[in-house]
Amino acid sequence: MKALIFAAGLGERMRPLTDTTPKPLLEAGGKPLIAWHLEKLAAIGVRDVVVNISWLADRFPQVLGDGARWGLRLIYSHEGPVPLETGGGMHHALPLLRGNDDAPFIAINGDIWTDYDFARLPREPAGDVHLVLVDNPPHNPRGDFTLVASGQVASDGDERLTFAGIGVYRPALFDRWRDVIGDAPGADAAPPRFRLTPLLRAAMTRGRASGEHHHGRWTDVGTPQRLAELDAALA
Repeated sequence: MKALIFAAGLGERMRPLTDTTPKPLLEAGGKPLIAWHLEKLAAIGVRDVVVNISWLADRFPQVLGDGARWGLRLIYSHEGPVPLETGGGMHHALPLLRGNDDAPFIAINGDIWTDYDFARLPREPAGDVHLVLVDNPPHNPRGDFTLVASGQVASDGDERLTFAGIGVYRPALFDRWRDVIGDAPGADAAPPRFRLTPLLRAAMTRGRASGEHHHGRWTDVGTPQRLAELDAALA
């Protein structure tokens, strides 16, 4: 099973820290945020990890190398000077992720930290996507999606949870993606730039999105304060 780590963002809310260091390379607990993911992916048998890069792209191979120290093979998906958003970034990396088949792959936001056990992720999700959800943090009190009793994820509902930025995806999620995205800004660029959320909501409408609720620790490292708090907790 292969994996994708989203690492192409500009990290604007983290400035001035991200003036010289991409957000996934900022350290917490004595190592880069992305290194926590790489260790956990290697531990469950993943060997090929695609890292999408844009802002300060050259810093990633300088810090991470080829992944050999974790027993991984890192493949960099360079998006150019302008990040392609989550949907465009995954679409751009898809040829590196799918190889000669349409096997599912893991995708993780590079700017989160969690104690979630990646071994719990399904190798063969029932639908086109399986999402990990967490309790709503203070900065996202309204949540994102609803986990229903059947294990399906819905766009709307009374008890909404926050998407943790961890999931398993089938390449089929991108079938007819242009019909879903429509004329959204960036969709006609080369390569296309668009958000992943509309595709996730479309999968939910089709009943092709499952999920689970992680009750453990999770941090969206979106501000210098949250990074400092995480670093202190891990220390």
